[in-house]
Formats: sequence, structure tokens, C-alpha cells
Amino acid sequence: MQTIVDTSVWSLALRRKAPPELLPQVLELQRLIIADEVVMLGLIRQEILSGIRNLDQFARLKSYLQGFLDLELDTADYKTAAEFFNQCRRNGVQGSNTDFLICAVAHRRRYKILTEDQDFKNFQAYIPIELA
Repeated sequence: MQTIVDTSVWSLALRRKAPPELLPQVLELQRLIIADEVVMLGLIRQEILSGIRNLDQFARLKSYLQGFLDLELDTADYKTAAEFFNQCRRNGVQGSNTDFLICAVAHRRRYKILTEDQDFKNFQAYIPIELA
């Protein structure tokens, strides 16, 4: 099943400080890559690449991520994201516009979301998303 991989999981996988290959989320990311089931959104690519100070590291990562094409979004995705934002907010659950756009894209296309961000579990109580 196609899966949107959130920035939090990419960050775990791309860190050099801890052995990421031992983490279940990273193992799942590896499985998704091999199965060609990773869905990339431009806003996730931007988050992954933002804040990298070393130009060589930035270039390597940018080159690596070129293998994942950005899913094209349309107006319905943004409308659904706003609806999800409002639904959660009415119920006292806060989140970022980016997170709700991820939820909207996943919902509309029946994709799963692979994330380490616990906010998505909170969203799940009020909006129809499936976490991997």
C-alpha cells in the first residue's frame, strides 16, 4: 500500500548519531523503499532539506531524494486539510498546516502515513486517517 513517509521518520533514518537500522520505523521505511511504496510530498522534501548547513551534505541528500518523485497536489487536498484542521481544533486538538495537508492527501488517496509524530494519533480520533 502506498505510504506517505513523514519527515520525522526520514530524520530518524538519515541521522548519523544513532544506529538507525535498529529502529522499527526505519526498517519499515526501508521495506517501503524496496517495495516502491513511498509517496513523497514536496513539503516533506523541503522539511528534510531545510536546516542542513554543510553544502556537501545538502547536495548528497538532495541527490538521494531525487529518486522519489513529488506527488502532485490539487485544490481538493488543501480544502480537505482545512476541514481536518477545523475538525480537530473544534475538539481541542492542535496541529500544523503541514500535518493536516499530509492527512488530507493520505485520506483522499487512501494512503497510509508512516510517522513518529504522536500528533497524528491525536488526529486519528477525529479525522479518517490510517497510520502505518
